[in-house]
Amino acid sequence: MPRSARPLASYAPIGDGRTVALIGLDGRIDWLPLPGLTDLPVFASLLDEQTGGCVELRPTAEFRTERRYVPETNVLETTFHTDAGAVRITDALIFGVAGRLPWAELARRIDGVEGEVAMHWRVQPGSSLQTAAPWVERTAHADIIRSGATALVVVGFAHGPMATTSESSVGPEQTGSFTTSPGSRHLIALAATHGEPLHIPDPHNIDLGVDRTVQHWQHWSSVFSYDGPWRSHVQRNALALKLLIYSPSGAIAAAATTSLPENPRGGKNWDYRFAWVRDLAYTAHALVRFGLREETHAALSWLLRTIREQGSDLHVMYALDGSAVPEPREHDVSGWCGIGPVVTGNPAGAQLQLGVYGDLMAICRTYVDAGNVLDVETSRLLADIADRTCDVWRNPDSGMWELPEERHYTSSKMGCWKALEDAIALADSGAIPGSADRWRAERDRIRAWIDEHCWSESRGAYVFFAGSDQLDASVLLHAPSGFDRGERMASTIDALSLELGAGALMYRYSGVAAEEKTFVACAFWRVEALACVGRHDEALAHMETLIGHANDVGIYAEMIDADDGAAWGNTPQALSHLAFLTAAMTIREVVPADKLRDR
Repeated sequence: MPRSARPLASYAPIGDGRTVALIGLDGRIDWLPLPGLTDLPVFASLLDEQTGGCVELRPTAEFRTERRYVPETNVLETTFHTDAGAVRITDALIFGVAGRLPWAELARRIDGVEGEVAMHWRVQPGSSLQTAAPWVERTAHADIIRSGATALVVVGFAHGPMATTSESSVGPEQTGSFTTSPGSRHLIALAATHGEPLHIPDPHNIDLGVDRTVQHWQHWSSVFSYDGPWRSHVQRNALALKLLIYSPSGAIAAAATTSLPENPRGGKNWDYRFAWVRDLAYTAHALVRFGLREETHAALSWLLRTIREQGSDLHVMYALDGSAVPEPREHDVSGWCGIGPVVTGNPAGAQLQLGVYGDLMAICRTYVDAGNVLDVETSRLLADIADRTCDVWRNPDSGMWELPEERHYTSSKMGCWKALEDAIALADSGAIPGSADRWRAERDRIRAWIDEHCWSESRGAYVFFAGSDQLDASVLLHAPSGFDRGERMASTIDALSLELGAGALMYRYSGVAAEEKTFVACAFWRVEALACVGRHDEALAHMETLIGHANDVGIYAEMIDADDGAAWGNTPQALSHLAFLTAAMTIREVVPADKLRDR
C-alpha cells in the first residue's frame, strides 16, 4: 500500500486564520499551503507522494501514538510512546502579540516525558503541484528555501547540531536528529512568506509563541457561549469551523484542501478553498447564536463588499480575497491514493443557483435580528435582491449541488421562498425599503408552485425537481427554515431515509450512491429536520451515532463510507461541522429538557 494511502481520518488540522496544516498520526505534515490557504501548497505529499513535500518529525524506533487538542484550542498535542520512553510534540501555527502574524510560522515543540527517545526530523519542500522547483539560497543569516515566490526558513533550538541541507531526488531538504530525556525541550519551526521579504524569527520567541497561541485559542473559547447538550463536541466543531475563517478578509473557506476524492474512481475532485455564500449564511447564523460578534460582522461585511465589487449578479462562491474564482487548472500529480485529477480552481463559480438569494437574505436577517443595523447601501441592495427573486424564481438553475443540468430544483424554489420571507421580515422591521406587499404575493405564489409541481403523492415526499420522482436531501434544510415542519416534511424524511439513508448516514440525492460516499452534512440535516417535526427520540439517536463518526480528535471530512466508516472528500469540511452545530442548537431549542439530561 503506498504511503499516500493513509486514511483521511488520520489527519488533524491546525491553523492560524490564514492557512491550515494537516498532521498525520506519525507526526508528518502532508498538507500546508504557505502562507495562505489558497496558495499553491509547498508541502503537499497528501496529493503528490513523489514530489509533494512534507515536514517529518518522529521517533526513530517503533512507536504508538496518542493525541488530542490542548483543551479549548486548535493546538495539537501528540505523544509518542516507544520501548525506551515517551515524548510529546506540541504543534501550532503561531499567533503574534497583536493577533495573526504577517507571515506564517509553524512551531513544533518537543518535550521529553520519560526515558530517552531518539528523534529524527526532515523538512522537504515540494514542487507546489509541479509548478516550481525548490532551491536553497545561502545567505549571511540562514539558508533560505525558495519555491516560486514562496520563501521559507527552518529554525530551532536543540534540534540537532548535525542538521544539514542536502539534495534529495526531489530537491533540497533539511534534516536533523536529537534525543529527548525527561524535562528536555527541543524546537523545530519554519517561517514563510510569499512575494515579500522574509523575517527570520528567533526560535526562543517562537517557543513563547506556542504558549501565547494556546492562550489566544482559550480566550476565544471563553467568549464562545453555548450551554446545552454535547457541549464539548459543540465547542470542538466550532473550533474546527474557526480554522476555516480566513482572517484577512472574514471569508469562510468551504474546506482546507483540494482534490480529495469522493470515490475510488476519482473524477469528482473539487477545490473547496473558496467561500460559498451558502456556507457563509449558515456560519453567520451559528456564530450569532454563539455570541461571536466579530466573526459575524467580518463575514457579512466581506460578502457585501465583494458583491458590490464583483457586480450585481450574485455568484455562488468567491475567492477568499473577494476576487472571482479561477477556472479549474489540472496538475500533473498522482492525487491521494493515486486517485486524480488534482485541480485548483472551481468550475461552478459562474453557475446560476437561485438558493443563494435566500442565503444572502438569511445572513442579513440574522444580523439584524441580533440587534444590528444595516447601512443604506446594503438596505437598497437587499431590496433589489428581493425584487430580482420575484423576477427569476420561475427559471431553472443548477441547484444546490452544482449539477450540469439546469432544472426546477425544489430546494432552489424553497430558497427563493425563504429569501422573500426574510425580505418581508426585514421590511416590516424597517431595516430595508421596498414593496413588501409584492414580496408577500410572490412568496405565496412560490409556495403554491412547489405544492403543485414539487410534491409527489406517490412518493409521499418533496421531490428532487419538478415533475420527477427522485429525491434530494437538501429539502431537509427547509424544515428549520420554516417552509414546512408538518406532515409533508415528516413524510419526506421517511422517504429520504428509505432511499438515501444508510443507518444514521445519508446520501445526497437519488442515484448518487453509485458515484460517491454518504454526505456528512445531509446526515445532520436529517437530525435537525427530525427535531423540527417533533420526532425527538429519532433525532437524538441519530445524533449520538453521528458523533461517533468523527475522527479521534473530532474532525469531519466531507463524506463517510457507509460500509467501513472511512472519511472521503475534502477535510476539514465547513458544511459538515456547520451541520453538526445547527443540529445541536436546534435540538437544544425544540427538544424538552428532560430528554437532554446527561448529554
